[in-house]
Amino acid sequence: MALNLDDLGITPAGLDAVRPFAVEELDVRGRAVALGPALEKILDRHAYPEPVSRLLAEAIVLTCLLGTSLKFDGRFTMQTQTDGPVSMLVVDFSSPDAIRACATFDKDRVAELEAARGATPEALLGHGHLAMTIDQGRHMQRYQGLVELDGISLEEVARRYFERSEQIPTEVRLGVGELYTRQDGEEAAHTWTAGGVLIQFLPEAPDRMRQADIDPGDAPEGVVPHVVDEDDAWIEAKALVDTIKDVELTDPEVSVEMLLFRLFHERGVRLFDPQPLVDKCRCSREKIEGVLANFSDEERDHVRVDGKIVVTCEFCNARYEFAD
Repeated sequence: MALNLDDLGITPAGLDAVRPFAVEELDVRGRAVALGPALEKILDRHAYPEPVSRLLAEAIVLTCLLGTSLKFDGRFTMQTQTDGPVSMLVVDFSSPDAIRACATFDKDRVAELEAARGATPEALLGHGHLAMTIDQGRHMQRYQGLVELDGISLEEVARRYFERSEQIPTEVRLGVGELYTRQDGEEAAHTWTAGGVLIQFLPEAPDRMRQADIDPGDAPEGVVPHVVDEDDAWIEAKALVDTIKDVELTDPEVSVEMLLFRLFHERGVRLFDPQPLVDKCRCSREKIEGVLANFSDEERDHVRVDGKIVVTCEFCNARYEFAD
């Protein structure tokens, strides 16, 4: 029997929204997101190769899950710098709802991986680091955490980040899909869709959240590694999230509420108000003018076209022209 959310008095958050939730019996809190039109706008304006779009979409999903946890007006930025074919990803979330993103890549190297059927996210990223930056405003100190990229997925990035920076057990699932719709006599229309679920183990008793010390990598021979048994509640929560199929994260017909109900209905899941997301850039003519005011003559030459200063935003492709 299909789940009817109306019967439960639940209004679906829909696409382009994050739904915070809690499973109190398991001491778990989390967020789930489904992206559609906003993601499509970001990827469509750049026309990246398919593997690059897919990787950037994963990064956007993860940034939405993390950025919407901010309890203040500020920015959350995720940025990679690597030696891989996709040398840089930048995804920027500005509270309460604005998301923007772009990628820098080597077209030939990406094509080589595609031809060899090896264009996995890990191969595209290569080795380097990923920085997560929280900016609370002009008069507050910024916080930045770094995660080494050594052939790991973005899901593993999130796990390592919270394990090392905040000692919070975290599990993440990300999914990206492509939808094709065809009408008689017309070419199939293509759209992007994506989704994700993040859970964290946050028991009230601190001793229930203990984790093993991080291996320093240079312990003397014979030293027994520090081991802490995982809490049964966290083991159960992780096992449930591990059952999520990609199609459940990318099918617009499967709402995040339906997915959360499937996962946690036996334990009881509490839903909080959804947080909408929009494709919105922070660039403006005034901001560009402020940046240009600090340019040297040599730097101005690099952005001069036919006697005018021309600047194109890397995020939204907006073009700004200024008289020289």
